[in-house]
Amino acid sequence: MPRRPEPLSAKDKKEIAVRRAKAHAWARRLLKVHAEDAALIAAAKSDPDNPLLRDDQLRRLRPAHEVRPELVARQLRRERGRPKSEKTKQQVTLRIDRDVIEKFRSTGQGWQSRINNALRKAAKV
Repeated sequence: MPRRPEPLSAKDKKEIAVRRAKAHAWARRLLKVHAEDAALIAAAKSDPDNPLLRDDQLRRLRPAHEVRPELVARQLRRERGRPKSEKTKQQVTLRIDRDVIEKFRSTGQGWQSRINNALRKAAKV
């Protein structure tokens, strides 16, 4: 039997309210359509592959946090940025000759990791 999701905390509910308010404000700005967009909107309305929602369908829509609270909670609680590595690196300031840096940079993305690998090899680590 699936485990019941943790109920949303007051902090989570407040975050949802803030995000919904921002989304509503964004949607209101989008509704201010310029005249040059009229042709694009007309084409979208006539698209048979993407029909507009009917009134009864719109009435049945519910916010995601009511339908799938566990997914919303997971999204709110997720860690930001890059996952933490087991072997963390230490940031240092190092003076290296310009031509050496240019040589590594010219090899493209990941040049700093290649410098790290070259230093490991030279240090026999």
